[in-house]
Amino acid sequence: MAPSTATRARPRPVSKRARRSKGRHRRLKQRNPLLSLLVEMSTVTVLALVITVVLRLFVAEAFYVPSESMYDTLTKDDRILAEKISYLHRDVDRGDIIVFKDPDNWLNEEEVKPGTVRRIGEFVGILPRSGEGHLVKRVIGIGGDRVVCCNKQGQITVNGIPLDEREYLLKDAKPSELPFNVLVPAGHLWVMGDNRAESADSRAHMGGPGGGFVPVENVVGRACCVIWPSDRMTMLRPPETFKKPGLKK
Repeated sequence: MAPSTATRARPRPVSKRARRSKGRHRRLKQRNPLLSLLVEMSTVTVLALVITVVLRLFVAEAFYVPSESMYDTLTKDDRILAEKISYLHRDVDRGDIIVFKDPDNWLNEEEVKPGTVRRIGEFVGILPRSGEGHLVKRVIGIGGDRVVCCNKQGQITVNGIPLDEREYLLKDAKPSELPFNVLVPAGHLWVMGDNRAESADSRAHMGGPGGGFVPVENVVGRACCVIWPSDRMTMLRPPETFKKPGLKK
């Protein structure tokens, strides 16, 4: 008997519609890597911007120092980082250097308004804030404090305790040429620049609507460090004089 041979199945004819569909599917497959890359890059970019905005709003924000009022602790155009985490678990304290919103038109001089591109960069946090509408000062008194200038030794006192400000004032600088005796209202701050002779701080606005006091709600954050220029990079810590026993009520 002759050996049997396996019969092969005849291929089914492919219709024109199926060939066209297969061709389209192949072309789509060829575009997928590029589309996937674009989608991935767009997603990463959007997520990065969202994270940056969240960090700026709730964690920390960079600012330009707008004037010489804090010299030489800070100097004009220093870039500082104002962190916001501390004030989630503690109140603003004496000695803190704070960034705060202008309370009562303290900034009455002409300001250079940033352009649209810069505003976008500032909003998303990739550029430091230009300082428009914001000030940087040191907290001397908090709500309930009696702040007086000056005692017989020429020192500012807080609740009767004299401050030794040589740690941050310029050599031979007087704590204040202008005498004052104020009781800080609850929820407010008495602030002064370290460059006392060149700082239009709480003293300069005692006759204004807010009496020179800054509402705590205007505080944006605590200046924790200088981040630029590189030769001025440093941490900013409260001076020792604000840790004196008896200073806190």
